[in-house]
Amino acid sequence: MRFTFFMSIAAALILSVGLGAGASTNAWAAGSCSVSSPPHRVALVELYTSEGCSSCPPADNWLSELDRSRTTSTVVPLALHVDYWDTLGWKDPFDQPAFTTRQQRLSEAGRQHTVYTPEVFVDGRELRAWSDEARFGSTIRRLNEEASPVDIHVDAHSAPSGRVMFNATFHAAGKLPDATVAYVAVYENGIDNHVQAGENSGATLHHDRVVRQWIGPVPVVDGHAAITGEYSNRSGGSANSSNSASAGNAHSSGVVAFVENQANGEVLQVSELPACAE
Repeated sequence: MRFTFFMSIAAALILSVGLGAGASTNAWAAGSCSVSSPPHRVALVELYTSEGCSSCPPADNWLSELDRSRTTSTVVPLALHVDYWDTLGWKDPFDQPAFTTRQQRLSEAGRQHTVYTPEVFVDGRELRAWSDEARFGSTIRRLNEEASPVDIHVDAHSAPSGRVMFNATFHAAGKLPDATVAYVAVYENGIDNHVQAGENSGATLHHDRVVRQWIGPVPVVDGHAAITGEYSNRSGGSANSSNSASAGNAHSSGVVAFVENQANGEVLQVSELPACAE
Protein backbone atom coordinates (compact mmCIF):
# COMPACT_ATOMS: atom_id res chain seq x y z
CA MET A 1 0.00 0.00 0.00
CA ARG A 2 1.25 3.47 -0.88
CA PHE A 3 0.57 6.90 0.55
CA THR A 4 1.79 10.03 -1.27
CA PHE A 5 2.81 13.28 0.44
CA PHE A 6 3.94 16.38 -1.19
CA MET A 7 21.55 26.46 22.76
CA SER A 8 24.61 26.07 24.59
CA ILE A 9 24.15 22.54 25.97
CA ALA A 10 26.18 20.57 28.49
CA ALA A 11 28.45 17.88 27.10
CA ALA A 12 26.00 15.16 28.14
CA LEU A 13 22.34 16.01 27.56
CA ILE A 14 20.01 13.91 29.70
CA LEU A 15 16.33 13.40 28.92
CA SER A 16 14.33 11.82 31.75
CA VAL A 17 11.09 10.10 30.83
CA GLY A 18 8.49 8.92 33.31
CA LEU A 19 10.80 8.66 36.30
CA GLY A 20 9.15 8.95 39.68
CA ALA A 21 10.85 11.05 42.32
CA GLY A 22 12.25 9.31 45.35
CA ALA A 23 12.58 5.81 43.91
CA SER A 24 14.80 3.84 46.25
CA THR A 25 17.74 1.70 45.17
CA ASN A 26 16.16 -1.36 46.83
CA ALA A 27 13.03 -1.00 44.70
CA TRP A 28 15.13 -1.74 41.62
CA ALA A 29 17.19 -4.59 43.07
CA ALA A 30 15.42 -7.46 41.27
CA GLY A 31 17.79 -7.56 38.30
CA SER A 32 20.51 -5.57 36.58
CA CYS A 33 22.12 -5.93 33.18
CA SER A 34 24.09 -3.91 30.64
CA VAL A 35 25.44 -3.99 27.11
CA SER A 36 28.04 -2.08 25.10
CA SER A 37 28.05 -1.78 21.33
CA PRO A 38 30.76 -3.63 19.37
CA PRO A 39 33.57 -1.81 17.52
CA HIS A 40 31.87 -2.46 14.16
CA ARG A 41 28.60 -1.00 12.91
CA VAL A 42 25.42 -2.89 13.72
CA ALA A 43 22.55 -2.59 11.23
CA LEU A 44 19.27 -1.04 12.37
CA VAL A 45 16.35 -2.51 10.41
CA GLU A 46 13.14 -0.46 10.52
CA LEU A 47 9.93 -2.02 9.21
CA TYR A 48 7.11 0.46 8.62
CA THR A 49 3.87 -1.48 8.89
CA SER A 50 0.19 -1.26 9.83
CA GLU A 51 -2.60 -3.56 10.96
CA GLY A 52 -4.78 -1.74 8.41
CA CYS A 53 -2.61 -2.95 5.52
CA SER A 54 -3.42 -6.33 3.94
CA SER A 55 0.08 -6.70 2.50
CA CYS A 56 1.81 -6.16 5.86
CA PRO A 57 1.35 -9.49 7.73
CA PRO A 58 3.97 -11.31 5.58
CA ALA A 59 6.46 -8.54 6.35
CA ASP A 60 5.59 -8.72 10.05
CA ASN A 61 6.27 -12.47 9.94
CA TRP A 62 9.56 -11.84 8.12
CA LEU A 63 10.64 -9.47 10.89
CA SER A 64 9.75 -12.06 13.54
CA GLU A 65 11.84 -14.66 11.72
CA LEU A 66 14.71 -12.19 11.40
CA ASP A 67 14.52 -11.62 15.15
CA ARG A 68 14.73 -15.35 15.84
CA SER A 69 17.65 -15.98 13.48
CA ARG A 70 19.87 -12.92 14.03
CA THR A 71 22.53 -11.95 16.55
CA THR A 72 22.42 -8.55 18.28
CA SER A 73 25.99 -7.88 17.17
CA THR A 74 24.93 -7.84 13.50
CA VAL A 75 21.37 -6.51 13.19
CA VAL A 76 18.67 -4.95 15.40
CA PRO A 77 15.10 -4.98 13.99
CA LEU A 78 12.20 -2.68 14.93
CA ALA A 79 8.56 -2.53 13.79
CA LEU A 80 7.09 0.98 13.61
CA HIS A 81 3.33 1.11 13.04
CA VAL A 82 2.16 4.12 11.02
CA ASP A 83 -1.21 5.86 11.31
CA TYR A 84 -2.13 6.83 7.74
CA TRP A 85 -4.17 3.67 7.07
CA ASP A 86 -6.44 4.20 10.09
CA THR A 87 -8.97 5.82 7.72
CA LEU A 88 -9.63 2.43 6.10
CA GLY A 89 -11.74 1.30 9.05
CA TRP A 90 -9.30 -0.09 11.62
CA LYS A 91 -7.37 2.00 14.16
CA ASP A 92 -4.01 0.30 14.63
CA PRO A 93 -3.52 0.23 18.43
CA PHE A 94 0.26 0.36 18.04
CA ASP A 95 0.60 3.28 15.64
CA GLN A 96 2.13 6.64 16.49
CA PRO A 97 2.13 9.82 14.38
CA ALA A 98 5.86 10.12 15.13
CA PHE A 99 6.49 6.95 13.13
CA THR A 100 4.67 8.33 10.09
CA THR A 101 6.71 11.52 10.40
CA ARG A 102 9.95 9.53 10.62
CA GLN A 103 9.09 7.42 7.58
CA GLN A 104 8.33 10.56 5.57
CA ARG A 105 11.60 12.17 6.68
CA LEU A 106 13.68 9.11 5.73
CA SER A 107 11.88 8.92 2.39
CA GLU A 108 12.54 12.58 1.67
CA ALA A 109 16.21 12.11 2.57
CA GLY A 110 16.29 9.35 -0.04
CA ARG A 111 14.60 11.67 -2.56
CA GLN A 112 11.37 9.70 -2.57
CA HIS A 113 7.92 11.33 -2.60
CA THR A 114 5.91 8.27 -1.66
CA VAL A 115 5.70 6.27 1.54
CA TYR A 116 4.11 2.85 1.64
CA THR A 117 3.68 -0.24 3.77
CA PRO A 118 5.42 -2.51 4.21
CA GLU A 119 8.61 -0.50 3.75
CA VAL A 120 12.03 -1.42 5.13
CA PHE A 121 14.96 0.87 5.90
CA VAL A 122 18.43 -0.40 6.82
CA ASP A 123 20.50 2.19 8.66
CA GLY A 124 18.26 4.93 7.30
CA ARG A 125 18.33 3.78 3.67
CA GLU A 126 15.36 2.18 1.93
CA LEU A 127 15.90 -1.48 1.00
CA ARG A 128 13.24 -2.62 -1.44
CA ALA A 129 14.88 -6.04 -1.82
CA TRP A 130 14.44 -6.89 1.88
CA SER A 131 12.64 -10.15 1.04
CA ASP A 132 15.60 -11.31 -1.08
CA GLU A 133 17.63 -13.23 1.49
CA ALA A 134 20.91 -12.96 -0.43
CA ARG A 135 20.66 -9.21 -1.05
CA PHE A 136 19.47 -8.51 2.48
CA GLY A 137 22.33 -10.55 3.92
CA SER A 138 24.96 -8.83 1.79
CA THR A 139 23.65 -5.41 2.86
CA ILE A 140 23.98 -6.35 6.52
CA ARG A 141 27.45 -7.84 6.06
CA ARG A 142 28.74 -4.72 4.30
CA LEU A 143 27.62 -2.56 7.21
CA ASN A 144 29.12 -4.95 9.77
CA GLU A 145 32.50 -4.61 8.06
CA GLU A 146 32.62 -0.87 8.81
CA ALA A 147 34.05 0.57 12.03
CA SER A 148 31.59 2.38 14.27
CA PRO A 149 32.26 6.06 15.06
CA VAL A 150 30.18 5.90 18.26
CA ASP A 151 30.19 3.77 21.40
CA ILE A 152 26.79 3.10 23.00
CA HIS A 153 26.35 1.72 26.51
CA VAL A 154 22.96 0.74 27.95
CA ASP A 155 22.34 -0.42 31.50
CA ALA A 156 19.04 -1.34 33.12
CA HIS A 157 17.61 -2.25 36.51
CA SER A 158 14.35 -4.15 36.87
CA ALA A 159 11.91 -4.13 39.78
CA PRO A 160 9.73 -7.04 40.98
CA SER A 161 6.74 -5.05 39.71
CA GLY A 162 8.01 -5.40 36.14
CA ARG A 163 9.16 -1.80 35.84
CA VAL A 164 12.55 -1.37 34.16
CA MET A 165 14.73 1.72 34.59
CA PHE A 166 17.37 2.29 31.91
CA ASN A 167 20.20 4.63 31.03
CA ALA A 168 21.77 4.91 27.58
CA THR A 169 25.01 6.82 27.03
CA PHE A 170 26.60 7.75 23.72
CA HIS A 171 30.30 8.62 23.25
CA ALA A 172 32.34 9.37 20.14
CA ALA A 173 36.12 9.66 20.13
CA GLY A 174 36.24 11.53 16.83
CA LYS A 175 34.32 14.27 15.09
CA LEU A 176 30.68 13.55 14.27
CA PRO A 177 28.39 15.41 11.85
CA ASP A 178 26.86 18.52 13.41
CA ALA A 179 23.36 17.08 13.05
CA THR A 180 24.08 13.88 15.00
CA VAL A 181 21.26 12.92 17.38
CA ALA A 182 20.47 10.01 19.71
CA TYR A 183 17.27 7.99 20.12
CA VAL A 184 15.89 5.27 22.36
CA ALA A 185 13.09 2.92 21.35
CA VAL A 186 11.34 0.56 23.77
CA TYR A 187 10.00 -2.51 21.97
CA GLU A 188 7.58 -5.29 22.86
CA ASN A 189 7.56 -8.88 21.60
CA GLY A 190 4.96 -11.61 21.34
CA ILE A 191 1.80 -9.60 20.64
CA ASP A 192 -1.28 -11.29 19.17
CA ASN A 193 -4.07 -8.90 18.18
CA HIS A 194 -7.48 -9.69 16.68
CA VAL A 195 -8.38 -7.20 13.95
CA GLN A 196 -12.09 -6.44 13.78
CA ALA A 197 -12.35 -4.15 10.74
CA GLY A 198 -10.47 -2.94 7.67
CA GLU A 199 -8.42 -4.94 5.18
CA ASN A 200 -7.35 -7.54 7.77
CA SER A 201 -10.79 -7.88 9.38
CA GLY A 202 -11.21 -11.23 11.15
CA ALA A 203 -7.50 -12.00 11.26
CA THR A 204 -5.40 -12.45 14.38
CA LEU A 205 -2.06 -10.82 13.67
CA HIS A 206 1.21 -11.65 15.40
CA HIS A 207 3.77 -8.92 16.05
CA ASP A 208 7.30 -8.79 17.44
CA ARG A 209 9.69 -5.88 17.94
CA VAL A 210 6.79 -3.40 18.15
CA VAL A 211 8.01 0.05 19.24
CA ARG A 212 5.88 1.21 22.17
CA GLN A 213 7.96 4.19 23.35
CA TRP A 214 10.05 6.55 21.22
CA ILE A 215 12.45 9.02 22.82
CA GLY A 216 14.41 11.58 20.83
CA PRO A 217 15.97 13.19 18.97
CA VAL A 218 18.48 14.22 21.63
CA PRO A 219 21.43 16.24 20.28
CA VAL A 220 24.87 14.67 20.58
CA VAL A 221 27.04 17.54 21.85
CA ASP A 222 30.84 17.35 21.76
CA GLY A 223 30.51 13.62 21.09
CA HIS A 224 28.32 12.86 24.12
CA ALA A 225 24.65 12.35 24.98
CA ALA A 226 22.56 10.37 27.47
CA ILE A 227 18.94 9.26 27.68
CA THR A 228 17.32 7.95 30.86
CA GLY A 229 13.83 6.52 31.30
CA GLU A 230 11.70 3.62 32.44
CA TYR A 231 9.11 1.24 31.03
CA SER A 232 6.98 -1.76 31.96
CA ASN A 233 8.22 -5.20 30.94
CA ARG A 234 4.79 -6.41 29.84
CA SER A 235 3.88 -10.06 30.07
CA GLY A 236 0.14 -9.87 29.44
CA GLY A 237 -0.59 -7.19 26.90
CA SER A 238 -1.48 -3.54 27.36
CA ALA A 239 -4.58 -1.86 28.68
CA ASN A 240 -5.28 0.21 25.57
CA SER A 241 -5.57 -2.60 23.04
CA SER A 242 -6.96 -6.11 22.66
CA ASN A 243 -3.55 -7.73 22.48
CA SER A 244 -2.00 -10.48 24.55
CA ALA A 245 1.69 -11.25 24.84
CA SER A 246 2.76 -14.79 24.09
CA ALA A 247 3.49 -16.82 27.19
CA GLY A 248 7.02 -17.95 27.85
CA ASN A 249 8.78 -15.13 26.02
CA ALA A 250 11.94 -14.61 28.08
CA HIS A 251 12.48 -11.08 26.73
CA SER A 252 9.03 -9.63 26.11
CA SER A 253 10.46 -6.13 25.88
CA GLY A 254 13.72 -4.22 25.78
CA VAL A 255 15.59 -1.05 24.86
CA VAL A 256 17.21 -0.11 21.55
CA ALA A 257 19.54 2.91 21.51
CA PHE A 258 20.93 4.39 18.31
CA VAL A 259 22.72 7.40 16.87
CA GLU A 260 21.77 9.05 13.60
CA ASN A 261 23.01 11.77 11.28
CA GLN A 262 19.75 13.70 11.07
CA ALA A 263 20.90 15.58 7.97
CA ASN A 264 20.62 12.46 5.80
CA GLY A 265 18.99 9.83 8.05
CA GLU A 266 22.06 7.56 8.21
CA VAL A 267 22.17 5.47 11.39
CA LEU A 268 25.76 5.40 12.66
CA GLN A 269 25.42 2.77 15.40
CA VAL A 270 22.78 0.86 17.35
CA SER A 271 22.75 -1.26 20.49
CA GLU A 272 20.06 -3.38 22.14
CA LEU A 273 19.40 -4.48 25.73
CA PRO A 274 16.54 -6.93 26.38
CA ALA A 275 14.77 -6.72 29.73
CA CYS A 276 16.90 -8.01 32.60
CA ALA A 277 16.18 -11.42 34.05
CA GLU A 278 14.93 -11.14 37.62
